[in-house]
Amino acid sequence: MALDATGKEHTEDNAQWGNVAADRLRSLVERIERLEEERKALSSDIKDIYGEAKSAGFDVKVLRALISLRKKEPAEVEEQETLLDVYRRALGMA
Repeated sequence: MALDATGKEHTEDNAQWGNVAADRLRSLVERIERLEEERKALSSDIKDIYGEAKSAGFDVKVLRALISLRKKEPAEVEEQETLLDVYRRALGMA
């Protein structure tokens, strides 16, 4: 029986478990890194498309709002529009 630097028993089982855990950890980290790179590339592509839309005369802020609305359920969109209308009327904006 040998002790490691922390004074813990170092056995064949501990070493094997450490290697398995290290391999799994390395695999997870590498997968995350690959996905982060893909996300970065996709983000750049989306930015380019917004630039294209702007150069074609579209309002990018409105385009982003439209995309946000399309992600929501129709009932949620309707509720938000109703509240917005109520608030506008309350402030004399409509």
